[in-house]
Amino acid sequence: MNVIRCDQQEYIVWKWRPSGQDANSTSRENAIRWNSSLRVKDGEVAVFVYQQKSGPLQDFIVGPYDDMLKTKNFPVLTNIVGALWGGDSPFQAEVYFINLQQNNQLRFGVPYFDVFDPRLPDQGVPVAVRGTLTFNITDYQGFIKLNRLQDFNHDDFKRQINAAISKHVRQVVTNMPINAGIPLIQLERQVETVSDSVAAKLSQRLSDDFGVNLKALDISNLEIDKESPYYQEVYRLTAGLQAKTLEAQTEVNIKNLKDTQELNRQNMEETMRIQREEAQRAQRLQTETQFIGTHALDQQASVLRAGAESLGQMGQMGGGDGGGGGMNAAGMMAGMMMGGAMGQQMAGMMNNMGQYMQQGVQNGQQQINQQLGATPPPMPGAATPPPMPNVQYFVSIGGQQAGPFAPQQMPQLVQNGSLTPQTYVWRQGMPAWELAQNMPELAYAFAPQPPTTPPPAPGAPVPPPLNI
Repeated sequence: MNVIRCDQQEYIVWKWRPSGQDANSTSRENAIRWNSSLRVKDGEVAVFVYQQKSGPLQDFIVGPYDDMLKTKNFPVLTNIVGALWGGDSPFQAEVYFINLQQNNQLRFGVPYFDVFDPRLPDQGVPVAVRGTLTFNITDYQGFIKLNRLQDFNHDDFKRQINAAISKHVRQVVTNMPINAGIPLIQLERQVETVSDSVAAKLSQRLSDDFGVNLKALDISNLEIDKESPYYQEVYRLTAGLQAKTLEAQTEVNIKNLKDTQELNRQNMEETMRIQREEAQRAQRLQTETQFIGTHALDQQASVLRAGAESLGQMGQMGGGDGGGGGMNAAGMMAGMMMGGAMGQQMAGMMNNMGQYMQQGVQNGQQQINQQLGATPPPMPGAATPPPMPNVQYFVSIGGQQAGPFAPQQMPQLVQNGSLTPQTYVWRQGMPAWELAQNMPELAYAFAPQPPTTPPPAPGAPVPPPLNI
């Protein structure tokens, strides 16, 4: 009894023969005895081919299979045995094992061929390609239809595939500069793109013409003959164009940067001008609000002085035609009436003066609150000043930049010793750091601050509040 199996390590198609039988030596080469053992491994298929007058017929036994030959597993063989041999043994069949699992690798190399740059269509640059093709067989029935199993030669099969690879590699690489827009001198950097393009072209060809499945095509080396004079010419044109493009782009970027900086400078100057004008306007409004009461008192005092002079003149008026020094009743009555009016006027003036002094105290407190960061509510009926500009200062303290600080925080820095006239200060709009003593806008921070009121001594009576 025979054991029909394949012990080859690397194969695509392998024909089984009985032990000791050479190819085409005797008819026993294809003689199969009943009860022979058939062993088909997982990942391969055994093909029994029966040569009949009507043509070859096949039975396919897909692994894993390990059993004695039985007609129930061979539909074609059952009919042949019953019709031709009447159940006699042996029967004639060729047995082939086809590898379905192994990844077959084929190394290929395409010698130098010319690739043309679109700018120099008559100057071909030599290019060579090397790589590896990985394939396997998935449709074994289609593979049998496309290949003669009896005369199958592994090396011939790979040579046929290699020829197809060479054709498609040349076609893809030659047209890359035009179809894909890849410069010729940059083809070496596009190995993956070239591999994918060749695989897309070759996959259908291998399936239709050879019955194999393309798993991967990897180009390991795409070599350009850089010693070629045509390559030197292409490189000169490409490098020169790239240099000019880079130079032009750099000039545009520098111009854009300068324009942006100039625009920012102009915007900063305009912003600082508006802030200064708003600050001056707010200060004028604040000063006018503080001194409007004093101006009113001056006007009232002028009126009272005029009234007093008129009252004195009335008291000196004589009576009668002779102009003697007797009492003038009419003049006295008028003086009394004027005196009463002046008294009322003086009382009102004193009352208003007290109110104006009280208002002055409130205004002074408002200034202190503003310097300390507090913003009191506006006076009833007073015009609301515009918001102060948002100015922030940076201070060099111990050689380190500190800030930003609001204007109302600067007196506090003077009090704790962090800010002195010799301290460097900077704010937006200034070209460089400047000493605090050279910045008139910070003069208020160094002004003397009113001392705090000491607490009363223990047991001492608390004085009543001043009635102003």
